Amino acid sequence: MLCISVEEFLFWKKNQLSKGGNQQSLSVLLDCIGGVSNNDQSLISINPRGKLYLKKNLEFLESLWEDHLQNACPIQYLCGITFWRDLKLKVTNKVLIPRSETELIVEIVYNIFRNKSEKLFFAELGTGSGAISIALSLAYPSSYGVATDIDQDALEIAIKNYINSSNQSNLKFYCGNWWSPLENFKGKLDFAISNPPYIPRDTYEKLPREVKNFEPKVALLGGEDGLKHIREIIKKAPCYLKERGWLILENHFDQGEEVKQLLIKNKFTSIEIMKDLSGIGRFTIGRYK
Repeated sequence: MLCISVEEFLFWKKNQLSKGGNQQSLSVLLDCIGGVSNNDQSLISINPRGKLYLKKNLEFLESLWEDHLQNACPIQYLCGITFWRDLKLKVTNKVLIPRSETELIVEIVYNIFRNKSEKLFFAELGTGSGAISIALSLAYPSSYGVATDIDQDALEIAIKNYINSSNQSNLKFYCGNWWSPLENFKGKLDFAISNPPYIPRDTYEKLPREVKNFEPKVALLGGEDGLKHIREIIKKAPCYLKERGWLILENHFDQGEEVKQLLIKNKFTSIEIMKDLSGIGRFTIGRYK
């Protein structure tokens, strides 16, 4: 551990932010690589004459910060870690960086299944880093979950995240496209969730470079209209859900009505478009029959 004065650290931090970027990204860097937690970052200014211990020197932290600013590489990939809900997750460019708005998909499940001791069986399609499934497996310890992803590299990251986040054994991972690895679970699921690729092609081409140049295309692009994968998930969902089982989807901000019609076409009921914290119809849910 390297010892520096708080005064020196605060001057360095102010200097880095003057170059660009934002406070949140710098805080992630300082927490993950520098070893200065968010809580410590909030408290140190109280005693500017105190001392601070770092895992890495300021020169090394500055080099990562400048890489982030100059090349637009997401700070989470440079650190190899992201924070999501109360989880600390490993991430690489093989998985999408889980967004804060996606946290609400877990809250939707909580609102449907209020009894946390209930024995549920759920699936997540396209798990990526494993964030959603891990959060649910921890919240519902008596339940059992399965998570799929088409990319074996992504699954290995998800498995590591599960092992690092939990000492439970109520979540399993399967490699394959959407429902295909779950043939043995037809008609058994209480609910299924997915945050699939839903960005239309013309929108994808205009994404910021920190997204388009670094995050996996396969996790973002949803075909010409963005609904390619959502159509497939909805069409096959009735084979895997129990009667009155739920399907919970995240979609693009302007796709809610189209997703609703797809659910109606496939005999779902209790359909609802749910808004995120910005008031955008980010999620569409439905119950099979």
